[in-house]
Amino acid sequence: MKRKAKTKAAKVPITWKEVKRQKFLIICSLIFVIYGIIFYYIPLGGWLMAFENYKPRTGLFGSKFVGLDKFKFLFSDATFIRVIRNTLAMGVINLVATFVMAILFAILLNEIRFGFGKKVVQTISYLPHFLSWIIVTGILHDALSNSGVINELLMNFGIVDRAVNFFANKSFFWPIVAFANVWKETGWNAIIYLAAITSIDPSLYEAAAIDGAGRWAKIKSITLPSIKPTIMILLLMNIGNVLNAGFEVQYLLGNGLVKKVSETIDIYVLTWGISQNDYSLGTAAGIFKSVVAIILIVIANQVAKRSGEQRLF
Repeated sequence: MKRKAKTKAAKVPITWKEVKRQKFLIICSLIFVIYGIIFYYIPLGGWLMAFENYKPRTGLFGSKFVGLDKFKFLFSDATFIRVIRNTLAMGVINLVATFVMAILFAILLNEIRFGFGKKVVQTISYLPHFLSWIIVTGILHDALSNSGVINELLMNFGIVDRAVNFFANKSFFWPIVAFANVWKETGWNAIIYLAAITSIDPSLYEAAAIDGAGRWAKIKSITLPSIKPTIMILLLMNIGNVLNAGFEVQYLLGNGLVKKVSETIDIYVLTWGISQNDYSLGTAAGIFKSVVAIILIVIANQVAKRSGEQRLF
């Protein structure tokens, strides 16, 4: 048997001449590194508040150290347990709804053969992403109000006898939030799937057409398997955002009648950290959310690794 010669890659020594030649790229990189350190890593020092009875007058290093007392209070608080349930439920619903709808929309948009119509639909679908949640929730309030278009249609078609107060019924709140996220983000989220679909070799579709495959068969056998790696990577990244169920839409659409299902961890942090001036408790809740997000990403990545799918690391 012939042994293959092992060749080691020659190491290029870093010289001042090479540094000067690449100085523009180095400067650009340093800008982003400094930005990350200032705005992502230095603020982590504020996590120390979660282990103190923080007082603004005494500062971060002058406040009394209380250890895990704030975390113990959190998990003994029935409100926080309910908030975790709400956040997790809305996060999962939003993830499934927006993820599935973005894939379906990208596939359906790709099937449009009329070029001008495809561009029009694609452009219109992007627009809601650029609207603020203030505008989106305002539209929802008008559409779902007692005199709104939804109640008018329901009564005209004889589905209901009188107007439904959607914002007073707790069972409607989570679907409304999911619908708002789908309507606002589907077009934008579909961009990356459309890019993955356009990179598929057209000869695969031509060969399938020769074999008598229809549109559904092409989607099932070519499109979906081809964009599967993209789907897996984005799924893994989005799993870490399950507890980022939102703040604006829940805060703006919520009211006293649906508070038990509308309050999220972010709203809880605002209530205790700002309104009640308990910055330590708000920080502890934020740390809990971050730790859970990291754990979810690691678990999902390991599951993908064992299943032989695409993974983040």
